[in-house]
Amino acid sequence: MPPEGPGRRKPGRPARSFEVPGFRAAGIRCGIKPRGLDLALIVSDVEAAWAAVYTQSSVVGAPVEWSRRCTLAGRGVAAVINSGISNVARGRQGQRDTREMAELASTALGCRPAQVCVASTGVIGEPLPMARLRRGIPKLAAALTARGFADAAEAIRTTDTYAKQASAKARVGGREVRILGMAKGSGMIQPRMATMLAFVVTDAAVAPAHLRRLWKRVCDETFNRVTVDGETSTSDTALVMANGRAGNPRITSARSPGARAFERALLAVATQLARDLARDGEGATKLVDVAVLGARTRAEAEIAARSVANSMLVKTAIHGADPNWGRVLQAVGASRVTLRLARVEIWVGPACVFAKGQATDGASRRRAERHLKGREVQLRVGLGAGRAAARIWTCDLSAQYVRINADYTS
Repeated sequence: MPPEGPGRRKPGRPARSFEVPGFRAAGIRCGIKPRGLDLALIVSDVEAAWAAVYTQSSVVGAPVEWSRRCTLAGRGVAAVINSGISNVARGRQGQRDTREMAELASTALGCRPAQVCVASTGVIGEPLPMARLRRGIPKLAAALTARGFADAAEAIRTTDTYAKQASAKARVGGREVRILGMAKGSGMIQPRMATMLAFVVTDAAVAPAHLRRLWKRVCDETFNRVTVDGETSTSDTALVMANGRAGNPRITSARSPGARAFERALLAVATQLARDLARDGEGATKLVDVAVLGARTRAEAEIAARSVANSMLVKTAIHGADPNWGRVLQAVGASRVTLRLARVEIWVGPACVFAKGQATDGASRRRAERHLKGREVQLRVGLGAGRAAARIWTCDLSAQYVRINADYTS
């Protein structure tokens, strides 16, 4: 069972000049956070097909409730996003503030409030500074530009150490289509939907019903494969908008011309963003790619992979570059999935450290230790019980994670 998966990629973002026809964005400082940009707007110049997935937590913020209703219509115009305060657990006042954010944006853009999604991220339970937002949202709309996505990506950050963007192009029905995405999320991440916040725009022409099905599938394969700390946010929102400006024959099903090429490009953008979210987990020093193979079912493969990825013992061992395969083995056992111990294999990067029911040689352990000292770590576990597989992206656990969260609100 050799190692597999994408190679190392230096974190980065598309050039500021990367544009998606028919979309504009902006990010400004509104004064919600103590410093930095904190208010973003993404706009389609024409009504776009849109689809979204949201947190499955039973505790959600008013922006999630509002946006769920908006995206049911299948078409919209804009998303307004603030960072610093999540507008969660604010009762009716939180609902009024969310609606007002949508109304302020819609007035500035000349559309209906229901055509504006709202997303908020940050501290739970604090009131939004609506006086500042009333001044800020019109200024934000005035700042819109086709090259504004870098500022928007910066404005949605909270504890992220860098803004996350990804882009791709594809030939669809003889036309070039462009895709650009941004995401934020560094802690409180074990998505039961997507991640904390993600926004993707494309000029492809896609039917809303197909976009909804496709986006759910893409999120399941990417954002839903990320865990930092095993916690699920109250504010998770992943939105995709497709305005049709590319002029391709509209994609209505998986059989439409160019549908597969478009899906591959969309998947590539979401995959890069998902990996960057794991790479930039709070206090993280390493991206960890966990794969479980040879499971009896796909569900069992995912259970085992999540057990390994969320294990504090595994994550701290990786932080210390300790090739302690026993911690991986115990995490798999704790998941209670079907396995055949005599056929279980554990690989750390290029080194098989456990096979045939026992540790391998010292040379393998040394190779594993060298691999663990890198910025990207690959763990592979073969269960020997079937052919199903699953992958999860996570990060190591450092003392910095504790420091960040010990005084998050103080």
